[in-house]
Amino acid sequence: MRGEPSCPKCGGRVRAPGLFADAWQCDAHGVVHPLQPATPPGVEALEVVAHRARVPVWMPWPLPIGWLFTGVVSAGDERSGGRATAVACSGPGPLEGPGELLLVAEELGVGLGARYAGVEGPDPASYIDVGKPPQAKVLAAGRPTPLWRVESPDDRAVFAGEACGLWLWAILWPEQSGLLMYDELVLTDLREVGAEVELLPCGALSPRLLD
Repeated sequence: MRGEPSCPKCGGRVRAPGLFADAWQCDAHGVVHPLQPATPPGVEALEVVAHRARVPVWMPWPLPIGWLFTGVVSAGDERSGGRATAVACSGPGPLEGPGELLLVAEELGVGLGARYAGVEGPDPASYIDVGKPPQAKVLAAGRPTPLWRVESPDDRAVFAGEACGLWLWAILWPEQSGLLMYDELVLTDLREVGAEVELLPCGALSPRLLD
């Protein structure tokens, strides 16, 4: 499944660098890192994104029982490398029915996480109060990482914080799947995983990456 790059903040069309501009441009947001089209989940596609990424490619590792890898996208081009990544996983929800988890790592100002979270962007700084206790914690690259709940549309639960000096968003559907975040998830940067990645169970492409 291939298409044209789009704006990570709004999903709109972007113009490639040319004679009069040396960066990708969105009519609504100006200079952006282009969001590359989603591809069907597979180890090869994941390795391509991980190789190009300049930010972590976060995934719960190992995946919770019954969960599958359901897609990855990145924002950036061949020249800049991946400045944001989003990894989708799905599996049994903590209560009943299926659940979906999207983990976004991004540099300041990219705006991909806010788009998937359904909130104004580009960054979560205005939504979290680090002076108050976090609502969740994950172990990211071996380090305890606090996350704060972000007010978002009712159909999802959103948490955000900082990991490895970059923004980390955890977005879950439906809202009840946010309960997963109260068990300390262990997140691994897939850029650091070796041959084990070949064992990654893959499902169908998540429609969340196409929103």
